[in-house]
Amino acid sequence: MIRRALSLLLVLLTGMILFYISRFWDFRWWGREGLFGIDWIRPQGGLLATWLRGTDFAVYELLIWGLLCVLVLTLLDRLLRLLNR
Repeated sequence: MIRRALSLLLVLLTGMILFYISRFWDFRWWGREGLFGIDWIRPQGGLLATWLRGTDFAVYELLIWGLLCVLVLTLLDRLLRLLNR
C-alpha cells in the first residue's frame, strides 16, 4: 500500500515537472527572483522555450516536449514495474 502511494506521488511529481517546463504552465507560486533565488527556475514556467530559444529547434518546441513526456513517463513506468516485482 505504501509502495503504491509513493509510486503515485512520484508519477504526480514527474507530471508536474513536465507540465512546468511546457508552455502551458500558468501558475505563479513564487516571486520573480525564481524559486529559492535560482533565477532560471522562473515562476511562469515555459523553460523548454527558453532553453531552445536561438536554436533551429525552437519551432519544434511542442513536438520536443511531447516526445520528452512520452520518453520520461515510459522510463518511469518501466522503473516502477521493475521495483514492484
